[in-house]
Amino acid sequence: MNATRAVVEVLRQHLIDPEICIRCNTCEETCPSHAVSHDARNYVVDPAKCNFCNDCIAPCPTGAIDSWRQVDKAKPYSLAEQLGWDSLPAQADVDAGAEDVPADVARIRSIATAGEGGQAFPPWSAAHPYVNLYAPDKPAIATVSGNYRLTADDASSDIRHIVLEFGGSAFPVLEGQTIGILPPGLDASGKPHHVRLYSVASPRDGERPRYNNLSLTVKRVREDHSGKPVVGVGSNYLCDLAKGDQVRVVGPYGTTFLMPNHPGSSLLMVCTGTGSAPMRAMTERRRRRIALKEGGKLMLFFGARNAGELPYFGPLLKLPKDFIDINFAFSRVPGEPKRYVQDRIRERGAEVARWLADEHCYVYICGLKGMEQGVDDAFREICSGHGLDWERLRPALRGQGRYHVETY
Repeated sequence: MNATRAVVEVLRQHLIDPEICIRCNTCEETCPSHAVSHDARNYVVDPAKCNFCNDCIAPCPTGAIDSWRQVDKAKPYSLAEQLGWDSLPAQADVDAGAEDVPADVARIRSIATAGEGGQAFPPWSAAHPYVNLYAPDKPAIATVSGNYRLTADDASSDIRHIVLEFGGSAFPVLEGQTIGILPPGLDASGKPHHVRLYSVASPRDGERPRYNNLSLTVKRVREDHSGKPVVGVGSNYLCDLAKGDQVRVVGPYGTTFLMPNHPGSSLLMVCTGTGSAPMRAMTERRRRRIALKEGGKLMLFFGARNAGELPYFGPLLKLPKDFIDINFAFSRVPGEPKRYVQDRIRERGAEVARWLADEHCYVYICGLKGMEQGVDDAFREICSGHGLDWERLRPALRGQGRYHVETY
């Protein structure tokens, strides 16, 4: 006699990652169903009220709100459990029983396991990151010690290299982490401006070693992604700062987009514009340790409209070719065809395939959201032509802490 299996109805529960949440209250303000609440410790989502409208996803400055776990619908994580977390729980094994699952629940299950908001892992040899040392109600105060234009004077993009010094306030950061800036003043509704996040562009020992400082790569925003004129509150505030000005800083943030520390590890980096910030930090970390002969290689794919629009173009040209393999992609050079980072990746297909197959290779992608699909397609085509299956390789790389994407 065959036993009847109990059917477990699966819920894709919406959660907030307490490790990277900066407690800015954006999610609670934007949730139309009032599912988000908080105490002095954590922000949480009520599963009984959340209707999965996703209105809170885009405004979240850190991505903490885009967290999900597949759970038994009858036993979701309670508010009391969420309020007590220091980190998200691991995905539990929820067996719905394939032949017993209704079609709509099966669809939810497939979405929950597809990687949406899934857990990312840092490289196994990454240093321990410090996060949330300073909050919006108690920020660190930094002093501007430098503000330099990186792009050509006639370039349409005004990109700045800004150096902040923290004096006696401890503010440890690792390559790949971000910090938050609190612009002064109020928004249109009369509330303080939300935190703006920026990737750190200097290595862990600072822009100037032993001086407790760091640098940022900031583009002055004058229009949105569709070309509509807009004034970026955070970017214009930072780009207009003068030496000696003080800035309110929160963070640091980020526990996964970190570089490996073990000898022999290689970095395959793909970026556009200010997405170069974490790549500069990692490259400079390796450059300062070049005399240690730790092994490992660097390959960089860097895209911009033209050389004048590309931050750090001059310094990159001065790096030894045997130290870093640089591939520029310019899309607006008169008389030449448009070339994007994915085009340059395809041109180097054989080498890229070898890097992807190397267990000591770590991939970092940072820049505008629009480039993400093109890079993914390029990797897929390269793998197909070199005996690799990208659909299997990508989740394997991610699960091993070897594939990191940060787009905006």
